Amino acid sequence: MRKSDLVSMVADKVELDRKIADKAVTALFESIQEALVAGDKVQLMGFGTFEIKERAAHQGRNPSTGAVIDIAASRSPVFKAGKTLRDAVK
Repeated sequence: MRKSDLVSMVADKVELDRKIADKAVTALFESIQEALVAGDKVQLMGFGTFEIKERAAHQGRNPSTGAVIDIAASRSPVFKAGKTLRDAVK
């Protein structure tokens, strides 16, 4: 599913103009992104939780040469599905 498909589904479900539904979906995605950048966790009851996972700096190996390389610390967004969503997918 692409964003345009999601916008169409939202527009149909709530009987809105497609342009307004597009603005709403875009605003939702931007709001989640802004919260994560600020370090907040976004918890949508029944759906899931978006949060930032911190990865510490560590050493790894180049698989082709076997040389040890330093891997810098990083932050990545992660999503954990809620119980309602997990049960619906089963």
